[in-house]
Amino acid sequence: MVLVLKQAILIRDDLRMSVGKKCVQCCHASLGAYKKADEKVRKEWENEGEKKVVLKVSSRQELLNLYKKAREEKLPCFLVKDAGLTELKPGTITALGIGPETEEKIDRITGNIPLLK
Repeated sequence: MVLVLKQAILIRDDLRMSVGKKCVQCCHASLGAYKKADEKVRKEWENEGEKKVVLKVSSRQELLNLYKKAREEKLPCFLVKDAGLTELKPGTITALGIGPETEEKIDRITGNIPLLK
């Protein structure tokens, strides 16, 4: 059985960030979670094409609940807190990166969350 690896990036939709701001926050989440992943998993994920999905959540609390679940499952994850230099107040929680890890493990936590469109 071949394991498919992926990374999920979750962004708060309630903050009404500009498209550029959302992109930057997703980048922070992706890199932060990537750095926490096991080196062997990172290499395999890179060889598979670095599959990612970007999902939207409706609130700070929803994002924190998902972060808690990811930590409980011992998945590599990173919660983004904005520096407050442009659109948001310092410390605003904006995004969450989970993985890379097996698609199965990530989908247990994020499988019902809608894609960002």
